[in-house]
Amino acid sequence: MTLSSLLPPLTPAKDLVQSLRDDGFAVVSAQDVTQIAHVGLDQLRNLTQFWEGLPRDPYLKDGGRYRFRRHSSFEIKGASLATVPHRAHWQSVNYNALHGGIERWFEPSQTELTSDPAWHALLLGLTHILDGVKQVNTWFIEAHQFRIDTTDGIGRPTPEGAHRDGVDFVAVFLINRVNVKGGETRIFSATGSTGLRFTLTEPWSLLLMNDERMIHESTPIQPLGQYGYRDTLVLTFRSNGFQDSPNSIQQ
Repeated sequence: MTLSSLLPPLTPAKDLVQSLRDDGFAVVSAQDVTQIAHVGLDQLRNLTQFWEGLPRDPYLKDGGRYRFRRHSSFEIKGASLATVPHRAHWQSVNYNALHGGIERWFEPSQTELTSDPAWHALLLGLTHILDGVKQVNTWFIEAHQFRIDTTDGIGRPTPEGAHRDGVDFVAVFLINRVNVKGGETRIFSATGSTGLRFTLTEPWSLLLMNDERMIHESTPIQPLGQYGYRDTLVLTFRSNGFQDSPNSIQQ
């Protein structure tokens, strides 16, 4: 297996569509994320406060206490964004062997976050990019706020291991990392043996991937000192409806 440890080349906002078409992924600086969303960096940084006080994830099958999260869902059609009534997060075991096949009801994202103009601009800006790669009628979006901490000495951003999410595109934003080492991002071609590894360190920098072409994971984190944490925002974009349990009755 070829696994490059070089820092990833950053893709300018103007080249994102071509990079997604050619390579299946792009790494984007925070400054270029502001160009995608047409908002200031201070407006994005203002959203960081909503990663404080996240509820603990009650579904971890490894018995860990290191993951905290909230979840929300949206639909975007054209330039219109609508918040979807709160629903369970569900994945097939084909994509998540550890936590797939069960309905996971997480606490919803804060209304103050999802009603913020910068949040709307961010989601709409990303779908504008994705529309250049794949024309769809409606984007079905799930948003996950994550905090991985070192309560137990180690935190695992992806306890399920290297995986795909069963969607069209995945956006992973680094929101913050405090007093930790590790948390290296690794991406691999789903059809080959080549890979790339790097560490996102800049708040609001972005890894954007074609989920059908790329497999991804993040390595565990350990504290530098007594305690540390790593915050991310993961957005998934699907063109043919949400992933729902065959037996689901949404609340």
